[in-house]
Amino acid sequence: MSMRSIVISMDGVSTINYEVPLEYGAARILSSNPSVPVRFMNLNGHEAVGNLWSDRERIAAYFHIRKEEIIKKMLHAISHPTRPIEVDRPQFFDNIKESFDLRELPIPKLFPGDAGRYVTAAVAVAEFGGKRNLSFHRLMLLDDRRFAIRLVPRHLYTMYKSSISEGKDLPVAFCIGVCPSILLAAATSLEYGQDEMEIASSLRQSTLGDPVHVASTKSGIIVPAYSEFVLEGRITAETAEEGPFVDITGTYDKKRMQPVVEIDTIYSVDSPMFHIVLPGSIEHYMLMGLPREPLIYRTVNQVVPYVHNVRLTEGGCCWLHGIVSITKNKEGDGVNAIMAAFTGHPSMKKVTIVDNDIDVYDDREVEWAVATRFQAKKGLIVIDDAAGSTLDPSSDGLTSKVGIDATKPMGGEDFDRVKAP
Repeated sequence: MSMRSIVISMDGVSTINYEVPLEYGAARILSSNPSVPVRFMNLNGHEAVGNLWSDRERIAAYFHIRKEEIIKKMLHAISHPTRPIEVDRPQFFDNIKESFDLRELPIPKLFPGDAGRYVTAAVAVAEFGGKRNLSFHRLMLLDDRRFAIRLVPRHLYTMYKSSISEGKDLPVAFCIGVCPSILLAAATSLEYGQDEMEIASSLRQSTLGDPVHVASTKSGIIVPAYSEFVLEGRITAETAEEGPFVDITGTYDKKRMQPVVEIDTIYSVDSPMFHIVLPGSIEHYMLMGLPREPLIYRTVNQVVPYVHNVRLTEGGCCWLHGIVSITKNKEGDGVNAIMAAFTGHPSMKKVTIVDNDIDVYDDREVEWAVATRFQAKKGLIVIDDAAGSTLDPSSDGLTSKVGIDATKPMGGEDFDRVKAP
């Protein structure tokens, strides 16, 4: 299903018919009501959309499941990858340009301190040494054909360094306007060599009954067939200053020298929609944080047999704070769950463990559990000088991590809430 079909069929979309300025206009509108999807009819002469996946229920509704099922569906997809179906002529072949100016695209400048105009919802697809990788990367517009790309030292960075060491640019395609199966899979942290495209295909197959469809670009990169835009090019050995730019915490990430991408070909469907993820928004939280929850679930489940749910909280940017609900077999399971949760998501710096009678999606219930079932001298775990998230402005490279065991004691019926008859 194309993004246009998704947006048109979605309830509650706010349509902006007037021309919106590229500088700050999109950010003002998207931030004014961050849970409401917004369709821009004229952003630099193009259609664009933002706040699209800013709600767990909306993501779950796309897959025809409940929000509580997302984690297990993603875990199933990780464990049971499915080959995508390749099609001969994708819709993005309708418009192929080798002569273009990137500055004509609806790439906005979002905040006054940003270094420039940024692409924020691009999924990079690259292959090297028989391995394929899908991942999110922000792109800072440099000129008519070039971006600076933020490469965190993970899998695409590994491919890039290996290719450059052989004296070759790394071919890459940036896909904009893709379905949630691709978006969630691309943000999942897997072992190097696991194919996120097959994870996405399994997720779609198990929920919608149809695997991901893919197609080959002119240079042979296999990309999602329903992409609205595909920007095909190369990550070169050239570098440029990238940043500052607002990241998930809503604070500025620093300047760095980063690789330069040269775009050779732009593909697009007819009347394409350009996806914008506002940095530090709820949509940013969902697309970056939600895919980490299955990994926390998996690691905690290795030490505690009854894990019920995991949530990275919006108040913690869906990145730094988490909640895990368990059923204890023995005293100490809460502490073991704390340690395992930090292993599953090393960027997290606070995790709260609760019993299954606590709704992890209800902050009041979680706070009630801490208020009535937690004593610091028994259930507080502090780990100093641990490696944490570089996105945490309070960290100097090392961080203190806090675990709160807010589970009731074994046999602790006195800790149950009394319910009206």
